[in-house]
Formats: sequence, structure tokens, C-alpha cells
Amino acid sequence: MEFELGTALVQLIAFLILFWFLAKYAWKPLVKMLNDRREYIENQLSAAEREREEAERVLDEHRQLVEKARQDAHQWLENAKRTGERQASEILAAAEAEARRLKEEALAEIQSEKEKALAELRDQVGELSVLLAGRILARELDPKSHRELVERALAEMGDRV
Repeated sequence: MEFELGTALVQLIAFLILFWFLAKYAWKPLVKMLNDRREYIENQLSAAEREREEAERVLDEHRQLVEKARQDAHQWLENAKRTGERQASEILAAAEAEARRLKEEALAEIQSEKEKALAELRDQVGELSVLLAGRILARELDPKSHRELVERALAEMGDRV
């Protein structure tokens, strides 16, 4: 194989023309396309990172809102519980006061009825005593008559009482 300068020169010129043609028409658009693709990917990565950060922020806000809702619900339940307990104690106190009042009224009524009964009993005892004294004075008594008189008076007393 011999080296032929003319063939080598023609091949070199053809290579340089091909290189120039590729550099002008193929290389620049290829590099531009790769740069555009790289920028597009970087933009997509940046957008994805921003969206991830936004999603984390929204998630944090959501968690805070859920926690606040839990706290509000817990506070509402505690308030309702305290209100219920307070109302229950108020109702219980009112019921106890009413029971005391009714008991006092009943005791007062019992005492009044007792006093009326005692007064009526005193009146009846007085009447019976006067009746008995009148009968005793009206006749002279022997033991048998005395016993009959006492039994009759007791029977009359029993009927009136």
C-alpha cells in the first residue's frame, strides 16, 4: 500500500468540507437542541421542586388546620361538659331546696294538725270531765255504780276520740 498524496489530499478536503457542513448545519442545531432539552429538564425540575415545596406548605397548613379543628372540638366538648355539670349541679341544688321547702311545709302542717288535735283532745277531755263530774255530783255512788259510771264515761270518750 502506497501512500498517494493526491488521494489523501482529496480525502482531507472532503473530510474538511463534510466537517464544515456538519458543523454549520448539523452540529449547531444538535447542540442547540441539547441545550434546549437541558433547559427544559432544568425548568421541569425547578417547577417540580417548587410544586413539591408548595405541596409541603399546603400539607403543613392542612395539618395545622386539622390540629386547630381538633383543639377547637376538644375545647367545645370541655365547655359543653362544664356547662352540663354546672346545669346539673344547679338543678340538683334547686331540687334539694324544693325538697327542704316541702319537708318544712309538711313538718309545719304536721305540727299544726298536732296542735289542733291536742286542742280538740283538751276540749273533749274538759267536756268529759265536766260531764263526769256532773254525773258524779248528781248521784251518790256506791262501788258498783262508780264502776259503771267510769266504764260508761270511758266508752263515751272512746267514741268521741
